[in-house]
Amino acid sequence: METAWYLDILEAEGRSLADAAERAGTDAPVPTCPDWRVRDLLRHTGVVHRWAAGFVADACPTPRPMEEHPGLDGPELVAWYRACHRALLDTLGGAKPDAECWTFLPGAVSGLGFWARRQAHETAVHRYDAEAARGGAPTPVATDFAVDGVDELLRGFHARRRSRVRTEEPRVLRVRATDADGVWTVRLSQEPPVTTRDAAGDAECEVSGPAAELYLALWNRLPLPAVSGDAALAALWRETSAVG
Repeated sequence: METAWYLDILEAEGRSLADAAERAGTDAPVPTCPDWRVRDLLRHTGVVHRWAAGFVADACPTPRPMEEHPGLDGPELVAWYRACHRALLDTLGGAKPDAECWTFLPGAVSGLGFWARRQAHETAVHRYDAEAARGGAPTPVATDFAVDGVDELLRGFHARRRSRVRTEEPRVLRVRATDADGVWTVRLSQEPPVTTRDAAGDAECEVSGPAAELYLALWNRLPLPAVSGDAALAALWRETSAVG
């Protein structure tokens, strides 16, 4: 996908996140993140935006910690988040296409492309959280963007050694989008999951549904849409797949 596509989505999702947070109020609980209130959501996402922008702006080649969360609250916190989001967009939009910096998932073509993609998905998931706190029907996630997000999660996040989705014996889980060209085969073992974008071989369990529902379900924001075969594998995902 083109960087500009991700930046357009990032812009829309960040504005929607701020609008939903403003309507909900910073003291509102976030049902999709039970330990959080809206203030926690804004502080976290704003700091992540600043962290991401810094790697691109400084062409930083090595990891570095995030800054502390601000002590702001109420309208000042919402305004701070909007400024963080705007600064991220300006940094990514003004960077050279081949800008290089530190990244943390496999398969990144460039530092800029990685952070545009990662922040678009980070913001989309947390926008859903903000809308859950606000109440009412959430904004749908576009099918093609949802497919891309499932791919990032399965072949990016869960390809890392820190993934906790492990099994004593080799097992196979399949994930299938029913409304798009998206099928993934996840091979589980005592090592990190190995995921391929195909339907090769037999699977002991299949999780299927519309891409937008799969996207949110695999990020543990919705129940899994449909499960066939050994439901214990799907339950294992729910229990161990949280990304820290």
